[in-house]
Amino acid sequence: MKKSLRIPAGLLASAFAVGSLGFAAPATAVPEAPKLTTTVPEESAVNQCSNPLAPITVEEQRLSVVLQGQSRPTASILIEAGGFNANVDKLVGELCSTATLAAAKTLVAAAGNQLWRDAVDRAQGRLQQGSAEQIDDRPLYWARLAMTKAVRQWLPLFVLEPAQRDQLIKDLDYASRGVTSIGFPAGAEDQRRVLLTGFDPFFLDGTGAKRINPSGIAALQLDGKEIETENGPAVVQAAMLPVDWRAFDGGIVEQIYGTALSASAEQRPGTIITISQGAGAGYNIEKWAASNRGGTQDNNNYSARGDAPQASGWPQVDNQFIETTLPAQQMIDAGTGTRSVQLNPKFCESANASRTPSSCKTSGAPAPGSYSVSGGGGDYLSNESMYRANRVRLGLGLTTLAGGHLHTPYYDIPPVINGSGNTAFFDTLRRDTQQVVNLVAAAAAAQP
Repeated sequence: MKKSLRIPAGLLASAFAVGSLGFAAPATAVPEAPKLTTTVPEESAVNQCSNPLAPITVEEQRLSVVLQGQSRPTASILIEAGGFNANVDKLVGELCSTATLAAAKTLVAAAGNQLWRDAVDRAQGRLQQGSAEQIDDRPLYWARLAMTKAVRQWLPLFVLEPAQRDQLIKDLDYASRGVTSIGFPAGAEDQRRVLLTGFDPFFLDGTGAKRINPSGIAALQLDGKEIETENGPAVVQAAMLPVDWRAFDGGIVEQIYGTALSASAEQRPGTIITISQGAGAGYNIEKWAASNRGGTQDNNNYSARGDAPQASGWPQVDNQFIETTLPAQQMIDAGTGTRSVQLNPKFCESANASRTPSSCKTSGAPAPGSYSVSGGGGDYLSNESMYRANRVRLGLGLTTLAGGHLHTPYYDIPPVINGSGNTAFFDTLRRDTQQVVNLVAAAAAAQP
């Protein structure tokens, strides 16, 4: 029997008459909102409290990508392989019976938090479910998108204003990234504490839908763990950053690092590390982060250029470059694993606000008054994560607290979506992830 859709009368007719439900084309879209596209799923994918014509983001559109040789979307395969179908289905089912905004807020926060906790528990071996490799970060990424899409297309039993829906999606997103669950236990003031972030997979078009991100894997492996260092144990808290310029403009980096760094001395991290995937074969500790954005598209195919905007509500310095305060030499000398570890001193600057012409150097410091072009890690979101985290650190007056960025080696796309064909690939990742843990331990050991 066909299920009837709870779509207001006349909506379907007007949608096809006006096109895209009257939403502005990407060229005239409000800059703060993700690029949206209307898609109509097959009837089997429609439930009774969902509007299949409601626009979804570019990221969410990739939920339906079917790669050559497959009969199902890559995202569906990976969500199931991680055992997260139940998380998605539970949210979708409970949305249909949610009758108030207050109940919806409680629901999305709980659903997001549960997804994050399940992903961490699965990565660290406490939760045995699904056929995907234990450390695989992709099931979390795709399950989160399936859940935000469900809220975006939800037809509630009450009037839900667009801004209220946006906030529900943000609450779900933050909770499912570990943002809202960061908190160090109260302890001695000299207790070693590390706060770090990884990233979602990125460059996901075409076969890129299979991509992993080793920095996200590291975050899942380390969240909530107590790790041993040569100077005693260290407690680690971690979260996952989106590959999304507008989420950065919305203050997600400052929410993570600023909140933690504003805590009392006995609950404040003594080391902060942003981690992302790099381009080389070894680990780079980046010496410099730059304010400038180079324009590479994010996961919503949105690009940004110019200086990273200030995040509202946080004290921040106005530097063009920020230098790492991580104990780079101790991390290099610690003998953390088989991959090389080096301090990358490169930066690019310009004497002009237009940032042309520019020059790049591998020694020394940026010239006083120069404009940043790129840091050692480039001019994309990885560079900006280091810049923003340490901009708020300096704004809070924590000038000597250890902070900086670690770039992991580059990894190709896994050979198959899921299965034994990836065994060697993930064996290498497990070895390298242990080296990340060892590097974090070496950084923590240097805390005074």
